[in-house]
Amino acid sequence: MGIETWPPDERPRERLLRYGPETLTDGQLLAILITSGCKGWTALDAGVALLERHDGLPGVSRLSARELCAVPGIGPAKAALIKAALEIGKRAMAAPLSTGQRVTSSQDVFRHYRPLMRNLRREVFKAVLLDGKNAIIRDVTVSEGSLTLSIVHPREAFVPAIRESAAAVIFVHNHPSGDPEASPEDRALTHRLVSAGEIIGIRVLDHVIIGDHEYVSFADLGWLTP
Repeated sequence: MGIETWPPDERPRERLLRYGPETLTDGQLLAILITSGCKGWTALDAGVALLERHDGLPGVSRLSARELCAVPGIGPAKAALIKAALEIGKRAMAAPLSTGQRVTSSQDVFRHYRPLMRNLRREVFKAVLLDGKNAIIRDVTVSEGSLTLSIVHPREAFVPAIRESAAAVIFVHNHPSGDPEASPEDRALTHRLVSAGEIIGIRVLDHVIIGDHEYVSFADLGWLTP
């Protein structure tokens, strides 16, 4: 039986409109995005299957559109809708960090980038470009690495800062494992970046590693000595 034959209070869309989205399970919320199933398989079946196969919403958020399409009832259009909804959720959770805003602490950086980077499957290395008053010019993605290694060269890291005439930069990257502990490679890379920044006259104010629930700030730990 299709969802349209269920009692109104059991249909995900009607239940959301009557009682609010907070009353729905994760599977019901996904069912609203999936909209319809296929023969013998409802949208709710597809949503629940996604969650069970991939360890809940955090796992689903890591899936590519092609992987989403592996579930019966989900095609490219529905996969795109799910990816868009999850990305909107991430951006809504991110604390504002916009052009002209001053960065006052590593906590500012973590609050903004954690929702955006915590569930990524690859390491992504970003540079936050700052003016002379530590106000944000913009951020740029410098490198996207493998599951365990992000390859960053000082040349690529500082080219955007030079183009934007930035006075300082904060580097940010994630650990897909969820553990933000700095590796020896992270520390060696940071020392190279700080040294390069001193040569070209662009200060490295921090390097923040984003984990699931915590972060590591090289500035807070006094690890920015070249």
